[in-house]
Amino acid sequence: MKVITIKQPWATLIALGEKKFETRSWATKHRGPLAIHAGKSIDRDACEYIPIKEALEKHGISNYKELPTGVILATTILTNCHKVPEEHTVEGIEFGKMLRGDEVYFGNYEAGRFAWELSEIQVIKPVPTKGQLSLWNWDEGSK
Repeated sequence: MKVITIKQPWATLIALGEKKFETRSWATKHRGPLAIHAGKSIDRDACEYIPIKEALEKHGISNYKELPTGVILATTILTNCHKVPEEHTVEGIEFGKMLRGDEVYFGNYEAGRFAWELSEIQVIKPVPTKGQLSLWNWDEGSK
């Protein structure tokens, strides 16, 4: 299975179903199953950003120290990769669908970046695994 390592708190926001688009500076041709790996680092400042803090607290996470790191924590289906348009409207970001609210706050939607659309997010029992850059392969039966 393909895996993407994501810094916390964004990996957990995906696992909780609060974030359905992962933004990257690069596109991918991969479509299909994708595991979400929480990297070892945590952006503590982001955890204090009100929309992120509220989303985590809604799921019982009140402190960044409660976020799992160095584990695969969810699986999803990568259904599409959208190029972020040059211009955004007051209503949100449009690329075939309109993104509004927290979803916009949970990603970096600068023009020229890419929004990976995720669906069918499933939380799994955390599997300790060393992360890697870019997309990487994981054998679900090994650690």
